[in-house]
Amino acid sequence: MTTATEIPKRRALGKGLESLLPRVQATVAAAAEVAPPPPVVQTAGRPQEIPVGEIDRNPYQTRSRVDEQQLAELANSIVATGVVQPIVVRPLANGRFQLIAGERRWLASQKAGKDTVPSIIRQVSDEQAMEMTIVENLQRADLNPMEQARAFERLGRDFKLTQEQMAQRTGKDRASVSNFLRLLRLPIEVQGKVESGDLSFGHARTLLSLENPETILKAAQKISALSMSVRQTESYVQGLLNPEKKAKGEDKAKEQPLDPNVREAQDRLQRSLGLKVRIEDKNGRGRVIIEYSRLEDFDALLEALGS
Repeated sequence: MTTATEIPKRRALGKGLESLLPRVQATVAAAAEVAPPPPVVQTAGRPQEIPVGEIDRNPYQTRSRVDEQQLAELANSIVATGVVQPIVVRPLANGRFQLIAGERRWLASQKAGKDTVPSIIRQVSDEQAMEMTIVENLQRADLNPMEQARAFERLGRDFKLTQEQMAQRTGKDRASVSNFLRLLRLPIEVQGKVESGDLSFGHARTLLSLENPETILKAAQKISALSMSVRQTESYVQGLLNPEKKAKGEDKAKEQPLDPNVREAQDRLQRSLGLKVRIEDKNGRGRVIIEYSRLEDFDALLEALGS
């Protein structure tokens, strides 16, 4: 007789998409009385050809924009060589399927005129499907910064994951997760510029040093209009934060120029932390001053420093 202590514990979710795929499919007899069984039984993860018209888009999809040129290139590749990597779907009670992973391959297959697409069928719940979709997208490199920020925010909101757990799921470091989440503090108009590519992730992080939303918006408009680099943006933002030093400090700076190596280290710290950093150095001795304006920034700093 098997006791309760002998029943193996369910393994915790690990890092990456594969860890989210259930290893054992449980059979619940009562569920069969409420809803009809899925139309297709999973066959040990082997891909099956499923009509593209019987697959529905995933409502939890993180990507909001699709590059039509890249999609056309993928479609041409599928015409020539077929779909190399199967998509992942789950069966629905109405006889159709819902996409979990591989939206671009599914769309490109339609554009290529394919009747079917190789698919791996998984029996997963709504929650599992949602988490798998978000994590799969975050592991890819084609999401823009705002899409990544919203995906991390959704993992925290809907699954109550900490930043450390998000980092483990997606293979990113915790500081990166924190920096992406901070982008959601930007005004909506500025978020749109980041999403469209007018402003980069580096530009956005630098703008977060400014507190006032109106100031951030005006600065973003100027940065975009003048096509400033990230380094130019950092200098511009520092001037906004310290107008008195900018007005009377240039001559002083000429007398005591900051060592190039120290300046480079200062800039790297600012880019990494997304906070105002000042290094005061004299003959190899000095101090590093990190400024923050919100408790959330302080918490993010502690996480970035591994405290």
